[in-house]
Amino acid sequence: MRSKVERIAVLTSGGDAPGMNAAIRGVVRTAIGKGIRIYGIRKGYAGIYEEEFREMYAEDVSHTINLGGTILYTARCQRMKEDDGPAEAAEILKQHKIDGLVVIGGDGSFRGAQCLSKCGINVIGIPGTIDLDIGCTDYTIGFDTAVNTAVDAIDKIKDSSTSHERCSIVEVMGRSAGYIALVSGIATGAEEILMPETYDNNEERLINNLIVNRKRGHTHHIIINAEGIGDSIGLAERIEAATGIETRASVLGYLQRGGSPTSRDRMYASVMGTRAVELLASGARNRLLCISGGGLVDRDIDEAMKMEKHIPDYLTRTADVLTYHYTKKNSI
Repeated sequence: MRSKVERIAVLTSGGDAPGMNAAIRGVVRTAIGKGIRIYGIRKGYAGIYEEEFREMYAEDVSHTINLGGTILYTARCQRMKEDDGPAEAAEILKQHKIDGLVVIGGDGSFRGAQCLSKCGINVIGIPGTIDLDIGCTDYTIGFDTAVNTAVDAIDKIKDSSTSHERCSIVEVMGRSAGYIALVSGIATGAEEILMPETYDNNEERLINNLIVNRKRGHTHHIIINAEGIGDSIGLAERIEAATGIETRASVLGYLQRGGSPTSRDRMYASVMGTRAVELLASGARNRLLCISGGGLVDRDIDEAMKMEKHIPDYLTRTADVLTYHYTKKNSI
């Protein structure tokens, strides 16, 4: 085995997230600066099996830092979940003389990286997911952009909801994690935030709160509903039937995955992309990059994958304090 790192590869896997291209750019330019040949693997782990390896140069990532999506494309890959899948992928990487692999993605992507590490591939993971649901890190690339996209849409819906004196349910992404719902709900002054971690399915309480606040003079209502709760259209119908308040549902969906990344996502992605190559060049093995305590750290992949994610109490307390505590008529 070569002791010097001569060739590395980078891929994006799972759901796309704004800022992935900035991370790719960081990886490519740092590798080139260190005299390391860098290969992009198209379509995530599926691209390994299809051997979609392409050497990348500085010009390949020029004018990409502001682009949403991923220039390397992404795809789900069932083959990596099969018993012999990781070993086959590892063998292909070895045939291409890849000394290290940078994986940009979420929890599922990191599980694939963990499997490859056990097959002798040195992997460095960069957290890229709008859901912010990776236990080992306080921040994931794409989250800030997704929340800002949601906030912008909710503000627009709120304008219409106010004009028509209606209740609006806005469904945001987050199948098993409520971070987008919670942060966008606090940021837009929502009356109710429903998320998988805390929602008790008590529609009676929700409806009663709407009735009480309407009697107090509150003329419009915004309910943020996480994807993991779902059934926004059905909920809207039930609320309208029970309260007589005109209620509409809007599902933002994949709107939140796209768009030009915010400065925060671009910055963190660039820093992580650069650091990933530095770790590989220094001989570090099988690490996940994390934002922790306001700084950039790297953790052993096995230890990092055991860490669990919990929404901070101060955020849920804030949401509780700021919803349904009106003391004046027509409060906002």
